[in-house]
Amino acid sequence: MNALTAALLAKHAQHVVLIHFPIALFITAVAFDFVAQRIKQEGYKNAAYYNLLVAAVSTLPALATGILAWQFQLEGQKLKGTLLLHLILGLASTAIIWLVWSIHFRARRRAGTLPRYRLAVELLGVVLIALTGHLGGFLSGVNGPG
Repeated sequence: MNALTAALLAKHAQHVVLIHFPIALFITAVAFDFVAQRIKQEGYKNAAYYNLLVAAVSTLPALATGILAWQFQLEGQKLKGTLLLHLILGLASTAIIWLVWSIHFRARRRAGTLPRYRLAVELLGVVLIALTGHLGGFLSGVNGPG
């Protein structure tokens, strides 16, 4: 078995790879939205929206592979400690990404302005994602023993 095959078939590898897409897309979308709020250019607002859309959609395979990794590695046993907290924060992060996208979607659909409270929700999302990723780093061994 070559290195590529081993990496693709590893029980956890898919989650570790796929999770970076919603993280990067959401953080980029938030940055675009903050710039759009400041300089009032439609291009940044559109970039934020489409990054949020792809971030939301990409949470689905990331979430699915995380649950599959749990089932394969731990054979579905009861979660506790860091792994349980990582799952809870992962679900909360997924929910907030979809919430932020839906706020943007509704505003676009009604051709209205975006509510200002969304910026606080977006910042909360960035913090939740950072905490979730930090715990995931411990679980994978990147941030220390895992």
